[in-house]
Amino acid sequence: MPQDTAAERPLQWSLNRRAASCDPTASLDRILPASALREPRRFHGQIPGFRTSPLKGLASLAAMIGVGGIWVKDEAVRLDLGSFKVLGGSFAIYRYLRRRLGAEDRELSFAELTSSEVRQRLGSITFATATDGNHGRGVAWAARALKQQAVIYVHSKTSEARIRAIAAQGAEVEVVDGTYDDAVRQVTLDAESNGWQVISDTSWEGYEEIPIWIMQGYTTLFSEAQEQLAAQGLVKPTHLFVQAGVGALAASGIAFYHRLLGAEAPVCVVVEPTEAACLLLSARSGDGEPRHFPGQLDTIMAGLACGDPSPVAWRLLWDCADAFVASPDYVAAKGMRVYGVPLDGDPKVISGESGAVTLGALMFLMEHAEGRPLRKELALGPDSQVLLINSEINTDPEYFRRVAWEGANPVPEEFRFDPGAAS
Repeated sequence: MPQDTAAERPLQWSLNRRAASCDPTASLDRILPASALREPRRFHGQIPGFRTSPLKGLASLAAMIGVGGIWVKDEAVRLDLGSFKVLGGSFAIYRYLRRRLGAEDRELSFAELTSSEVRQRLGSITFATATDGNHGRGVAWAARALKQQAVIYVHSKTSEARIRAIAAQGAEVEVVDGTYDDAVRQVTLDAESNGWQVISDTSWEGYEEIPIWIMQGYTTLFSEAQEQLAAQGLVKPTHLFVQAGVGALAASGIAFYHRLLGAEAPVCVVVEPTEAACLLLSARSGDGEPRHFPGQLDTIMAGLACGDPSPVAWRLLWDCADAFVASPDYVAAKGMRVYGVPLDGDPKVISGESGAVTLGALMFLMEHAEGRPLRKELALGPDSQVLLINSEINTDPEYFRRVAWEGANPVPEEFRFDPGAAS
């Protein structure tokens, strides 16, 4: 993404004005039909050890930057896996097994799926996927929980900590030279040769159903968040800031709120790295077609380092997302530090690089003069209740310490806090 100054700007954006008048019915029905709104949560609720992840309010920070509330859905504790990704992988495998068992007309219990009788009917299945870390770990966990096998492909820049975390779930891990997108292509070829079943969170021509099931699985966290907000006396968030790689989580959250609230859905902002800004690039093209982002995808936000949007997710985002924002690594690093060293009265949140970029972007929007035009367009102010998703714990602890202890990826001098920006 071209840089406009010596230091990369904290925010690049594109407003999607068509979202205000577009009829999203077709894309919404494709991703989240009304019949699928509650099923994922019913399935997840019966998984042994499953519990609702916390919603944390950052009231002091909200007051400091000039919004009514900041609410963080903290997925760092999800099933002790440190990420929301297991919600999608487990639900997709569940739906696949239902089909294989000829039981699509009814819901199956977790106990039934793991029974010896069902195991004998299914035989041995190997699930495969490509990942930057969290999705692969979630698929590996779900495969093992359902007494099946998993092969997980990672790209060559994946940290050893993330590889070890996947292997600890009993999966075989293969390292592919290149980027995440190269790993996707390779696992697809190898799965066809070996008879594996691919459980991918991105889609391509002829492969959409499983990615849609994954997006449906993610809605569990938004359903929980909505109930938790209601317990705080809030009907809904006014704004949803959600991070994106291929766009699956963003599409899931936006689809959930548009299905639940229709025209009253919150203002939805999609945030991604400037070095992997495939969605911003697609939005700026203006023709509704997904675009490939070239380059090495060199960003600390490993879970968002994707050069190709998921086409099925993109169609929903093009219809419904109000703005696309790209931020450099120092924005995510600032978010990590602010989460980890909160203001007095706010809870501490441990967030990895991909989990913290939305907080960093929100702070730059509110604190810096550079964010004023977009802040006005999004109507962010004292009455705003902003929902963020901490999508991951510090899945790379060594790099987390570099950011938190040593100040890696500092905010450039010209973009540091501007006390007059919020006025």
